[in-house]
Amino acid sequence: MSPEKLAALRAKYGAASASDVFDPEFKKVVNLLFSGTDRRAKPYEGVSTFLDLPLLADAHKSDDIAGLDVVIVGVPMDLGVTNRPGARFGPRAVRAVERIGPYHHVHKQVPSARVKAADIGDVAFRSRYSLENSHEDIEAYFAKLAAAKVAPVAVGGDHSISLPILKALGRQRPLGMIHIDAHCDTGGPFEGSKFHHGGPFREAVLAGVLDPSRTIQIGIRGNSEYLWEFSYDSGMTVLHAETFMRLGVDGTIARIRELVGSGPTYLSFDIDSLDPAFAPGTGTPEIGGLSSAEAMALIRGCAGLDIVGGDVVEVAPQYDATTNTAHAGAQMLFEIFSVVAMGRACV
Repeated sequence: MSPEKLAALRAKYGAASASDVFDPEFKKVVNLLFSGTDRRAKPYEGVSTFLDLPLLADAHKSDDIAGLDVVIVGVPMDLGVTNRPGARFGPRAVRAVERIGPYHHVHKQVPSARVKAADIGDVAFRSRYSLENSHEDIEAYFAKLAAAKVAPVAVGGDHSISLPILKALGRQRPLGMIHIDAHCDTGGPFEGSKFHHGGPFREAVLAGVLDPSRTIQIGIRGNSEYLWEFSYDSGMTVLHAETFMRLGVDGTIARIRELVGSGPTYLSFDIDSLDPAFAPGTGTPEIGGLSSAEAMALIRGCAGLDIVGGDVVEVAPQYDATTNTAHAGAQMLFEIFSVVAMGRACV
């Protein structure tokens, strides 16, 4: 480096603080995050909300949901699990992850600054024992959000929560779906219940709220293939993990965009879609899954689609000794929040 260049760098940056940023786009981000000084909120203080969004726990009590565009909702319910329980603690674990956002370096924006967004707390359940009552509570809660035209991004909870959410959001017209998971979750009733986490999308199709011809399931693998006949019979597109590996991220994104088109679409992400090397803290881990980077890229590739809501489910922190699973879940929640917010900002 020449003495002249070093002198110029010293003159520009030698006495600069963290908030002294010169690139115009970066400066916009700094102005959002800093308050005229080099101080920003400490990641380990205060009440944990996702992305440090405002906590508006009473927003659901007003008809317009406090005028919000996009909301984060916790759904701490895991009465539908078939293997290891614990996803009821997922919302707390994901919210406690602090190293997420708010700037998205790929989309080059702060999604939470493009829309009016808040963390509105958790669905309140009448009973911690009744799966059926819990599903009714979830559907009623999300129906109110749908009526106010607020886009929800939910964090569960087991995957059975997606059924009542789809019933609420797809009540007026069936939705397409981008489903990233190790399992198709289109199984039949088990032991007298059709509301378990292995069958929400069969029930959503039968309820008329999910369009199977606009549904793509990505990352499917494991020993339960014999349970997923309904996916094929109804016309869903199933991309097994092996097919995904052959297609790659770009090829899979092309399939997603071709399949769901311009219609309203829901994005459901089960953390067990990731290989247990990346996300061991879940109820039904399956070897041979996606990497964190691949999953992030898939969700980012949905930007520009009409994503009306989404969820991240099956984070079970008690099996997550390193907190890697909760961290991955929080990042995927941010990715879904980002594509939802980008779509809402254009409305």
